[in-house]
Amino acid sequence: IKTILKSDEGVKSLAGKKILITAGGTRESIDPVRYIGNKSSGKMGIALADAAYSIGANVLLVSPVPCERKYKVILVESAQEMQEVIESEFDKEDALIMAAAVSDFRPINISRQKIKKKNEDITIELTKNPDIIEILGRTKREDQIIIGFSAESEEIEKNALEKLTKKKIDLIVANDITVPEIGFGSDENAVII
Repeated sequence: IKTILKSDEGVKSLAGKKILITAGGTRESIDPVRYIGNKSSGKMGIALADAAYSIGANVLLVSPVPCERKYKVILVESAQEMQEVIESEFDKEDALIMAAAVSDFRPINISRQKIKKKNEDITIELTKNPDIIEILGRTKREDQIIIGFSAESEEIEKNALEKLTKKKIDLIVANDITVPEIGFGSDENAVII
């Protein structure tokens, strides 16, 4: 990641640039104890934020993953919370790197009390979350850059290209989630940009 962002060793190539980066998987509450989530560890987004900061960027990290850094970190839990923060900050930013694995769906009803285990099945009705990056892709200024991520299990390039066009973003990073050595939570990754 540092190799991609660094132009010359020791040069602060992003000095003065404001970059909003997201990390981790959002969590959609079912009750006060349980949630629907995904396997994202947040490693990619945090590594990107660290790399951007190391070459001079003014970084804002938005993530459900707690981490202490020298740059500003805003903790969120759900996709809606992430959307609120991003939409309130995006106008001030030069770029958005949307590395977070944002939940596509959330429960329609959240129980205020812990759901008790019974000898019967329960049904959880889901509703679609807004597509944060697609919303911002339609409204971004010409001088702003949006980079998205596409975790895919099949037709990786085709699906990523469709997202790039549909969401009107500048660059997309596609990764194959079927390879365990480079998937969620791994320290290594292989991507198609």
